[in-house]
Amino acid sequence: MFKGQPKGLYALALANTGERFGYYTMLAIFTLFLQAKFGFSAVATSNIFAGFLALVYFLPLLGGILADKFGYGKMVVTGIIVMFAGYVALAIPASNGIDGKIAMFGALFLIALGTGLFKGNLQVMVGNLYDAPEYQSKRDAAFSLFYMAINIGSMFAPTAATKITEYFMAKAQLSYDGAIPELCHKYLAGDMSVADRLTELASQQAAFTGDLTAFANTYITELYGAYHWGFAVACVSLVLSMGIYLGFRPWFKHADVNAKQAAASGKQEAVQELTPAQTKARITALMLVFAVVIFFWMAFHQNGLTLTFFARDYTESFAEGFSRIGFNIWNLVLIVVAVYGLFAIFQSEKAKSKVIAAVVTVAAVAGVVYQYLALGDARVDVLPQTFQQFNPFFVVALTPVSMAVFGALAKAGKEPSAPRKIGIGMFIAALGFVIMAVGSLGLPTPDALAAGATVAKTSPNLLISTYLVLTFAELFLSPMGISFVSKVAPPKLKGAMMGCWFAATAIGNYLVSVIGMLWGGLPLWALWTILVALCLISALFIFSMMKRLENATK
Repeated sequence: MFKGQPKGLYALALANTGERFGYYTMLAIFTLFLQAKFGFSAVATSNIFAGFLALVYFLPLLGGILADKFGYGKMVVTGIIVMFAGYVALAIPASNGIDGKIAMFGALFLIALGTGLFKGNLQVMVGNLYDAPEYQSKRDAAFSLFYMAINIGSMFAPTAATKITEYFMAKAQLSYDGAIPELCHKYLAGDMSVADRLTELASQQAAFTGDLTAFANTYITELYGAYHWGFAVACVSLVLSMGIYLGFRPWFKHADVNAKQAAASGKQEAVQELTPAQTKARITALMLVFAVVIFFWMAFHQNGLTLTFFARDYTESFAEGFSRIGFNIWNLVLIVVAVYGLFAIFQSEKAKSKVIAAVVTVAAVAGVVYQYLALGDARVDVLPQTFQQFNPFFVVALTPVSMAVFGALAKAGKEPSAPRKIGIGMFIAALGFVIMAVGSLGLPTPDALAAGATVAKTSPNLLISTYLVLTFAELFLSPMGISFVSKVAPPKLKGAMMGCWFAATAIGNYLVSVIGMLWGGLPLWALWTILVALCLISALFIFSMMKRLENATK
């Protein structure tokens, strides 16, 4: 799995890991922050969330165009600096009035712009490492490893956000309750109908003195203040990312060369020349793939919006049984160690290496068993954002499995092409939302719930199962899609084409808000069924174009 990869891959992957840790720490609490600080409705929150994600993934198109002209490395460094400024601005506590909103939107723009300059161009350099003949066969595996590294950062992010929130709330003698922020905003706006319910919940907080107005103001201020500290984590992670990128630059410096720079240095022969017909065929194939992935990201990134709403309003706030171990990040780390240890046992060539891998695997499994037994019959409290750690965990844990499967198929001459993998991924994504649709049968609508309807909350296992299936879809689609772009893009347009991949992702992320805007009177099962239908239609479309897509890679 790791054997034979250029060391530049690991440097670029770790630089991205640091950046993604900060980004997903912010994203884990972002929608909750918007509603807690500003009292935004689900619709307004959906629009802001989707607009921000769209900008994050659209601006790599600009970053790619600039990189094709000025260089990939220059854009990466500039991007880190701009992102840092954005996270600093977001971390500084401001009021929840108009000045606070202006500061927030300004910070979001800087984060999106910096990400646009950084994200795609770092991945282009990864692809450039594999233009060398001795590495070309390892391109798909490389992007799987790169994607795994991204998700290592993502895996720790929700826990970091949660622990920071809990720490600062506890200092104020408060604890998080997802129902309280909305009630506080309504009460302060003059809605006295919520007073009894707010009093009931407030009485369970140590800081409550009997003054409901004072409590409402204090709770909101302390909660969004804690979220601001969570955003500060991203600042630290970017410093680490910059240090890794600059410190290990000699490992990948040779990949930081665009077509213009190659020509200027007298290495024009390194740039593959394509006929106009070949260029057109490749761009057409890429655009067809981009059209499909729009709908994947529209579905997948519900994890930060409607699936988070579902976790908050329809899912038990505690876990029981074996699933409890999944809500402790260190248990997840032990499981990952056990998985990689098992693979090391079978892949190591030396007996000593096999013994070490076996010892590590047994120790990791023993650690998980010990942690489970130590829980006894106790329940484990669960916050809505915590569910977001399962997707990156599954990515990290399942990457060696997917690589082993694809590797075995490649040796047998039966490995699916990248476009075919993308189509299969869309079918799997549809299955993920089938699980949500079935699990949501009989649940009241969000509007009915807000009006006082009772709900028999679902087990956390419903969301965990959904994230598992969606992760399988992601492993078939996202790293393979990026690999496909790096391979098929015309050499002189590598930055722009990688930017177009992210622009398609941006459109999908903006369309996330469509489901958010339907969050209200529509039955939940109908919401998830819409996503099922879109994924199935997209899968059928890409398979109908498969011959053209596969011919473009030849």
